[in-house]
Amino acid sequence: MPATQPDGTIAYFSMEYGLENGMNTYNGGLGILAGDVVRGFADLNVDAVGLTLLNDHGLGKQYIDEHGAQHIEPAPWPVEEFCEPLDATVSMTLDDQEITIGAWRYDVESEHGGTVPVIMLDTDREENPHWVRELTRRVYAPGKDDRFKLAVYLVLGIGGVRMLDELGYDVATYHMNEGHASFLTLELLDRHDLDADAVREQCVFTTHTPVAAAHDEYPIDMLYDLLADDLVPMYAIREYSPRGKVHTTRLALNLSRYVNGVAKRHQEVSREMFPEHAENIDAVTNGAHVPTWVGDHVAEVFDENMRNWRRFPGKLQHATLIDDEPLWEAHQAQKQELIDYVAERQGVELDPDVLTLGFARRAVPYKRAPLLFENVERLREVIARSGDIQVVYAGKAFPGDPRGREIIQEIYGYADQLSEEITITYLEDYDMEMGAKLTSGVDVWLNNPRRPREASGTSGMKAAFNGVPQFSTIDGWWVEGHIEGETGWSIGPEPHSPREERMTDAKETLVDSTALYDKLEGKVLPTYYDDREKWVDIMRNAIAFNGSRYHARRMMEEYLADAYAPE
Repeated sequence: MPATQPDGTIAYFSMEYGLENGMNTYNGGLGILAGDVVRGFADLNVDAVGLTLLNDHGLGKQYIDEHGAQHIEPAPWPVEEFCEPLDATVSMTLDDQEITIGAWRYDVESEHGGTVPVIMLDTDREENPHWVRELTRRVYAPGKDDRFKLAVYLVLGIGGVRMLDELGYDVATYHMNEGHASFLTLELLDRHDLDADAVREQCVFTTHTPVAAAHDEYPIDMLYDLLADDLVPMYAIREYSPRGKVHTTRLALNLSRYVNGVAKRHQEVSREMFPEHAENIDAVTNGAHVPTWVGDHVAEVFDENMRNWRRFPGKLQHATLIDDEPLWEAHQAQKQELIDYVAERQGVELDPDVLTLGFARRAVPYKRAPLLFENVERLREVIARSGDIQVVYAGKAFPGDPRGREIIQEIYGYADQLSEEITITYLEDYDMEMGAKLTSGVDVWLNNPRRPREASGTSGMKAAFNGVPQFSTIDGWWVEGHIEGETGWSIGPEPHSPREERMTDAKETLVDSTALYDKLEGKVLPTYYDDREKWVDIMRNAIAFNGSRYHARRMMEEYLADAYAPE
C-alpha cells in the first residue's frame, strides 16, 4: 500500500465509468477518465473502490443515416457477462416511498497485482415502482425531466454511501468526480449530526466544468419533495448551497477538504468562477492509462527500448532514443489497422500515404468539429499547395441536443461537398475500441475547442502515447503540454493574451480558422511530406515529453500526495 494513503478505503464516486468495450456505462470523457482513475488505483495497489450506477441500457447505440442524421437506439448490454450480482441491498426514501437498491460488482485488475472493485447500483427491482426502476438504466437519463434526474443523483450519492457501508467498506475518503455525486454529503451530514467539519474531513471534490451555466442546480423545494425533511433540515441545505437552489458544485465545494480542477488553466477558470473558494481550488492535471491506450505495434517498440514502461510510464521520456525506422514502421502499422477498421465499418478507403487528421469527441458546439471547413476555398488552396489530407471524425450528440445532431449533419455535408478533393468520414457509435484505434492510427490529432471551455481533454494525451502529435487551440492540458513544432502545433492566440480576452465568438472562429489553415499549409503538411526526419522527431517528442507525464500513474500519485494523504 502506498505510504501516503490514509487508513481506510478511498471511494471514487462517478456518474459514469468507461471500464471496457461492450459495457455501455459511459457518455464521454468523464467516464473514460473515471475508468483510467480506477486502473491507476489498481496499478498502484491502492485500497480503493469505485461507485457508480449500473446504466445497463447505456446512452444508446448511434446510427447515422445517409443525410448525416443521428439516431440513438436503446443498447442494453449483457450485465451478467461482465459483472457479479451482489446479495446486498439498501433502502432510502424517495417521494415518500421506500425504495430498494441492489448492486453489481465489476473488478478492475492490474497486471501489477492490484484489484479495484467498481460497485454499480441497480434500482431495477420488482419491489420498486416503475419510475424508480428506470433510475439506473441510462446514463444521465436522456429525455427525463429535472425531477427524475435529481432522483438519479440522490440514488448515486445517498444510496452509494449506504451500499458501501452495507458491503463492509471502511471509507476514509469519498472522492466526488463532478457534482453529480455531491448529495453523498447530505448522508454524511446526517451521520455527523450536521458537523460540517467532520464531513469535510472525509470529502474530496474534482470539478470538470469550466462554464458557469453548465453546473447543475435544482429548486430546494424539489429536493425536499423527493427526500423529505428527515435526512437534513432545509436550513442546512441553504447554508451549504445558498441562493435558493441546490447547486451541486457549490454543495461539494462547501463540504470538501480538498478541491481541484483538472488542469492548471482549468484551475484558473474555476477560481474565477467561484472566487469565494479560489484559495482552496488546486490543480491535478488529468492523465490517461498508458497500457490501455498504446497500440500493439507501438508497444512492441517500447518493449524493445524501455523496460517496464507499463508499470512506470515516466520511462517514456527515453523515447528520444528510439530510432526513426522502427517508430515510423510501428506508426504505419497502426495506421493500416485504422484504415482496415474504417473500411470494414464505413466502406471508406483511406490512403496510407496521405496525412490523416483525427477528431473524435462529443458533438457539442464549443468543441467546433466543423472549424476545419470554416473557409472551404481556403482549405482547397492549402491542399493544392501543400499536399492532400484525409479526415476521420467520430462522436455522439447527446440525445436531447439538437445542435449536436446538426453538427454531425454539417460534417456529412462537407464530406459530400469536398468528396473530389478530401476523403472525410464520420464513424458511427464512438466507443473505447474506436477511440483507441483513432488515437493510435491517425497522423495528427486535431482539437479546436473554444477557449477556455476545455477543462482538460485526454484524447490528445492518448495520441501522444502513440507518437501522434496534437494540433490544437491552447486550452486544457495543452497549455502545459504544447511545445510549438516539437510536441505538436497550436491554433490561435496564447491564453490570457489581450487578443484572446477581447474576442467575440465570431472573431475567435475567424482568427482560429485562419491560423489553422496557415499552419496546416506552412508547417504541418510540408513537414509531413517533405521532412520525414523532423516528423519522426516530433513523434518521439510527443511520447517523451507528453507521454511520460500526462498518464494515470502520475495523476494518481498527485491525488495520493495532495488529496488523500492524512494530515
